[in-house]
Amino acid sequence: MPKIVDHAARREEIAEALWRVVRRDGIRAASVRTIAAEAGWSAGAVRYYFPDQDGLLSFAMDLVSRRVTERISAIEPKGTVQTIVLRYLDEVLPLDAERRAEFDIWLAFTAQARAESDAGALQEHLDTVHNGLRQLCESLLRSLADAGVLKDGLDLRREVDLLHAVLDGLALHAAIQPERTTPSRLRQLMRHHLESLMAENP
Repeated sequence: MPKIVDHAARREEIAEALWRVVRRDGIRAASVRTIAAEAGWSAGAVRYYFPDQDGLLSFAMDLVSRRVTERISAIEPKGTVQTIVLRYLDEVLPLDAERRAEFDIWLAFTAQARAESDAGALQEHLDTVHNGLRQLCESLLRSLADAGVLKDGLDLRREVDLLHAVLDGLALHAAIQPERTTPSRLRQLMRHHLESLMAENP
């Protein structure tokens, strides 16, 4: 009986090998040869799934977005609205090895897109991730507003931009100084920011 090959799993395996190469050696080191060696495959096998490097880079970036989306979709809306919102925010902060890897890849790809004169599809993927995070911030703050727990008179559009900036800033601090910006510290600062928006007696 012929062996059944899970092609989707193999594509993700190759993308994860690219992640490891990029995190360890930088995005310029992510050639078909180095990725194949990292994955334990031949270069021909990698090219079978990704005929060109741009396609592999795009898939690897898209995988970051899909992994985050899958975790967010799996969240069960239990507890107070504030607790639920914090649970969603946890999923886009680098609180464990998987989420740190995702942020490192996003950061490396962002730097590469800025360095290229024609970033093309790579910039498109980065814009999709950026816009998706902003939409998440807007959705969470609107949930808090609808629940009547936010302070009166808040400019919701400004607070969406600020929450987005806080998330990006905390993630960057964790990447630069992980020994100082620990997961517990990230959670503490995120909770503090959210509490600063809450009405005293909602």
